[in-house]
Amino acid sequence: MTGTPDASDQAKRMKLRYSGVCRLCGMDLPARLEAIYERTTKTVRCVTCPIPGSVEVLQSAPAEASEPGAGAAGASARREYERRKAQDEERLRQKWGKLGGLAVALSDERQSTKAWATGAAGEERLGARLDSLASESVAVLHDRRIPGTKANIDHIVITQAGIWVIDAKRYKGRPDLKVEGGLLRPRVERVLVGRRDCTKLVDGVLKQVDLVRDVVGDVPVTGALCFVEADWPLIGGAFVTRGVHALWPKRLAKALTEAEPAGLDVPALRDVLAAHFRPA
Repeated sequence: MTGTPDASDQAKRMKLRYSGVCRLCGMDLPARLEAIYERTTKTVRCVTCPIPGSVEVLQSAPAEASEPGAGAAGASARREYERRKAQDEERLRQKWGKLGGLAVALSDERQSTKAWATGAAGEERLGARLDSLASESVAVLHDRRIPGTKANIDHIVITQAGIWVIDAKRYKGRPDLKVEGGLLRPRVERVLVGRRDCTKLVDGVLKQVDLVRDVVGDVPVTGALCFVEADWPLIGGAFVTRGVHALWPKRLAKALTEAEPAGLDVPALRDVLAAHFRPA
């Protein structure tokens, strides 16, 4: 195995020769995935799971990061991308034998694998924007695991006016709300991004909103779909469907900071949500 020295003298970043399990988050780490090998304990961990309070955390955490325990935007999607990429490469190496390395170098990533990297990048970009809003009156939580499932909530923002549950998407095309029916037929609202029907994304956000409401009770909870790199028009463009806002990062930031304060206890709500929805 080859690798480069990690931030700690007792740990080393390298491509794994054998599969393993992250000692911190329990994620399966397939062979040839980049991970951290800890010499003292002879265990491995994800590159996105630094030891809390260690030198690694101090050196790798961005200067604008929010409070401890806020989570890392896009972390679980990034891990899934690395896992799938390693599995794809291992399949090629097994198929081509001695020519496996060349096959890996010449092969394009599968779209289903690349999609996880695209999603992670979108979450990371939006996460940085949200972190810039963090203050005594605004708290941010990223990449939170939904208890009992493998699903996650991309971002939760707690303000003095209420809580926002945000799903980040990095889609191309112009988001649009198509309304059908009304007078003689049932009204049906569909969300399109270019030619892609994204209506099911609204259903997903509404489920996440309900899960957060179950935890915080009567506190106002709003859902949002934030399309990070969509083709938004110069004027207008944002819309609301079934109570879920569809908008872009700058517009979302404005909505978060301009809402009329309702005197909510932001730190207390943050602690309650952080304890229930753990980092993914």
